[in-house]
Amino acid sequence: MYGHQDHQTRDWRRKSPDRRSLFHAHLSRPLGDSWTTRDRSIDTRDQYPLSTMDNQIRNYSSEHGEETFEHFTERFVKFFDNVDDVFELQRGLNNAFGYDLVPSPSVIAAALKASRRVDDYATAVRVFEGLKVKAGSDALYKQYLDELAPLKNELGVQTKEELGL
Repeated sequence: MYGHQDHQTRDWRRKSPDRRSLFHAHLSRPLGDSWTTRDRSIDTRDQYPLSTMDNQIRNYSSEHGEETFEHFTERFVKFFDNVDDVFELQRGLNNAFGYDLVPSPSVIAAALKASRRVDDYATAVRVFEGLKVKAGSDALYKQYLDELAPLKNELGVQTKEELGL
């Protein structure tokens, strides 16, 4: 029978409007209202005034100027020249590839040398993977590979494609 409901289903449906109304009442409270916890009242509006937070964010972000591509290159070459462990190398690569630009060949070369210094072949292969993604076009990626070919051969690093992966 299609219209038949058993006893348990009817009991659950009878209880559900009360549960739903409590749940919806909780969600419909405006943010920042006072919350009562045990015997004390906490008002979140007084703890974090928006005007103060806006000024802090605005002041913090205004202290930093625009970084030129040359300064970016110099900074990351210096960073990779001083890398001592795999964690620092991978952190530097994440930071370098996180910008909205393709790192210069000198940055890539410094990263490859650093991966050799810390003896991490897998990260060296991943440098080329990241470069391929950041380059965006096969022509630009090919230019980077051509320019880095002597260093790549010297270090014995192959790309993912050359490894057949």
